[in-house]
Amino acid sequence: MEERGANPLESMGNPWRTLDSRVAYENPWIRVREDRVIRPDGSPGLYGVLELKPSVFIVALTEEGEAVLVRLYRYTTGTHSWEIPAGGSEGQDLLEAAQRELREEAGLLAGEWTEIGDFEGLNGVADARCHVFLARGLSPSEEDGHAEEGITDVKRASPEEIHRMILSGEIKDGETLSALMIARTWLEENPLRP
Repeated sequence: MEERGANPLESMGNPWRTLDSRVAYENPWIRVREDRVIRPDGSPGLYGVLELKPSVFIVALTEEGEAVLVRLYRYTTGTHSWEIPAGGSEGQDLLEAAQRELREEAGLLAGEWTEIGDFEGLNGVADARCHVFLARGLSPSEEDGHAEEGITDVKRASPEEIHRMILSGEIKDGETLSALMIARTWLEENPLRP
C-alpha cells in the first residue's frame, strides 16, 4: 500500500479546548469518555466520545469477482443488515483479526490478503479506526460462528448486484458502504490479474 501524505487539514489546529475528561462507562469492547470542553465559539460544553479498538472490514472476492456478504440482525437498530464480514481487533494484529472474522462470519479462508485503506467510523461521536482488507483465493473453513454473531445468511454478490442492493437500501451499513467504496477505488487503480 502506498504511503499517504500529511493531511493538509491537520495544520489548521484544534479549535476545541479540553478542560478535563472522565470515563463514564467501560466494558471489554467499548469505552465512553465524557470531556468538559470549551467549544470553538468560546462557550463551555460537554462532549461524549465513544472509544473503540481498531476494527477490520473484509472485502472478500471470489474468482468471478463477486463479493461475500453476510446478513445479520443488528440489535442496535432492530433490523436485518447485509454487510461485509467485519469485527473488532480485540487487541490482536489487524491481519489476524481480519482472518478470524472471515472464518467466523463467512466460513472462509483466503490465500491472499492486502490491506487497502482505512477510514474513521462515526467520527462525530466515536474514535473508531476501521481498516479495510481485500481477501482473495477463497476456500471453505471448518469454523462457523454464525449463531454467536447472529448471522442468518452468507451470499456472493456481483458488482452489479451490490450496486442494486445499495440503491434499493438493502445495503445501508455505513461502514460496509465505506469499505466497498475504498475497495472499488483501489481496484480501479490496481486491476486484478488472473
